[in-house]
Amino acid sequence: MPSEGIKDVVIIGAGLAGLCAAKALRAAGKSVTVVEARDRVGGRTLSESLGNDTIDLGAQWIGPDQKRIAKLAEELGVKTFPQFHAGKKLFEDHRGINALDDFVKAISLLSQIELKFLVDRLDKFGDTVPLDSPYAAPRALEWDAQSVESWKLRHARTSGARMFVDAVTRMVFAAEPQEISFLYFLFYLRSGKGFEALSEIQNGAQQDRFVGGAQQLSTKLAEPLGDDLVLSNPVRGIKQTRDGVEVRTDWGTHEGRYAVVAVPPALACRIEYDPPMPPNRDQLTQRMPMGSVIKCIAAYDKPFWRDKGLSGETFSLDGPIVATFDDSPDDASQGALVGFFVGKESRKWTGADAADRREAVLDHFARMFGEEARTPKAYVDKDWPAEEFSRGCYEGFMPPGVMTAYGEALREPVERIHWAGTETALEHTGYMDGAIESGERAAKEILDRM
Repeated sequence: MPSEGIKDVVIIGAGLAGLCAAKALRAAGKSVTVVEARDRVGGRTLSESLGNDTIDLGAQWIGPDQKRIAKLAEELGVKTFPQFHAGKKLFEDHRGINALDDFVKAISLLSQIELKFLVDRLDKFGDTVPLDSPYAAPRALEWDAQSVESWKLRHARTSGARMFVDAVTRMVFAAEPQEISFLYFLFYLRSGKGFEALSEIQNGAQQDRFVGGAQQLSTKLAEPLGDDLVLSNPVRGIKQTRDGVEVRTDWGTHEGRYAVVAVPPALACRIEYDPPMPPNRDQLTQRMPMGSVIKCIAAYDKPFWRDKGLSGETFSLDGPIVATFDDSPDDASQGALVGFFVGKESRKWTGADAADRREAVLDHFARMFGEEARTPKAYVDKDWPAEEFSRGCYEGFMPPGVMTAYGEALREPVERIHWAGTETALEHTGYMDGAIESGERAAKEILDRM
């Protein structure tokens, strides 16, 4: 049911972005209503019990440079632990499966040298892209006219270097290299502190996990809201008047002086706006698709691969699972493997029969780790492209031509409507840390206006 009275701000979306906006506004003495389409908080974080542990079916990792989420976790009393990565990694290509100390050793020495050169070049290019206005970079038009794929084919000569660019692109964006603007790719590299920081575990974006799962951050943020949090209320329309906003849901209308829309652009464009959005804002949201990923987790009595000297990390060129990680709890009270269908592999399997997908995943795990992996004590997966109120994961991205044509509209408020969500962040875009930044920024924009 609609919350009573006209609030200072109505927030659409109860993920980290929306809840952090609410936290900042309430701390400044403002009243809020948070309206969420799902029957839960957390957005693209989702933690569930599997076996005798809590696992993450959505976002789960935190890196050492992600200061906002580290601070929030400390405030909320949520502890972290290191992602396990000791031991050999398994790499699969047409030659078979090889155990390696480092994935880069799967390619020739010449490819390694070229890859190092390309990574340095990419990071230097990224340093020229302004985080608050990437469309104003000196070579913005040139870079935005290319995809990551077309740049790679032109500048990477060895098959090994090309393969690594593909691998990192797929795992970071859950999309294919030909789908992503090279300018947006460079912006993302700078936002995430560089190529290696985005792709590594140690000192990288996958360094640590949350004890008890990442969704509890949102659950704890939501507790003080009480009746000002309204679940199972998809927002269908937002009407702006001279004095405020009227947010229409299936169950009634919520009124406020301002609104924060804290959902991905691909979902924001499904809301009916009165008056309509400015053309550039509307065109932008039509052009920012979500990544495609299905996350799969199998639980075992123990992490048996560790006894074989394996880290649980794999990368496969044959699929269907592109990569895996050890997903066991910190005390190793059970074993767990997490695998990812990403990009084109996700599109093959989204919406498929759940039993068929489970069989394909366990076949893959058994091929990589042995027959013991075929019979877990529990299994679950999350088909994010099929999720009604996500329509994909990890984040929305920009294909070629979008940033320079419409990028200025990404964060620009439209009258009384302000925008949040990890896609709008300047630092750690696409990550939980970016979601927090975006919510705090949207709250500050409104407080400055007030």
